[in-house]
Amino acid sequence: MAASTLSPSTTSQLCSSKNGLFSSSQALMVKPARTQLARKETGVKITCQATSIPADRVPDMGKRELMNLLLLGALSLPTAGMLVPYASFFVPPGTGGAGGGTIAKDALGNDVIASDWLKSHGPGDRTLTQGLKGDPTYLVVESDRSLATYGINAVCTHLGCVVPWNAAENKFICPCHGSQYNYQGKVVRGPAPLSLALAHADIDDGKVLFVPWVETDFRTGENPWWA
Repeated sequence: MAASTLSPSTTSQLCSSKNGLFSSSQALMVKPARTQLARKETGVKITCQATSIPADRVPDMGKRELMNLLLLGALSLPTAGMLVPYASFFVPPGTGGAGGGTIAKDALGNDVIASDWLKSHGPGDRTLTQGLKGDPTYLVVESDRSLATYGINAVCTHLGCVVPWNAAENKFICPCHGSQYNYQGKVVRGPAPLSLALAHADIDDGKVLFVPWVETDFRTGENPWWA
């Protein structure tokens, strides 16, 4: 009897008999002699059906892709929620007017209204407000009860302490290391090496607006070191 040969490239076969289903690989494990004997004695008829599965088809691939999309969406939402406030931390405080200015805020965080401010702050007054980049900035009232056109940054140029206004001395005196500045913020005594920074104090729609100072420092006649 001629023996049949099977190659790896042939399609898989499902063989059926009265006793159930078995694959062609199972059929090969049975010895030929015993198989022939069984066929003669019992007369079992074995039929085989060739089946094939495309190589590029994976069972339930559609379900896997759907689950991957759902997982990606579930991770994207909380990730975006965390990134938005983190990114906004590096964005300067919101501007409020032309020229990239920032509306001054009082101690309670309210916008400074120029007319209201002058009603409660007399001539020569220097009171801290929130200015550019959130820095403490003095709003200055002139002797004629008008707002000065500049604000004085209160951050000491030595080591960054907030410098208070000393009305009795008519100076800004740093409590950390004794640096002193005159009534306009010009350094008059070290160890601070530079004068206090300036900002324009404009009025926009009735509100005080701080705008970056990039012109010559009128106190020293030099270019602004902070620009």
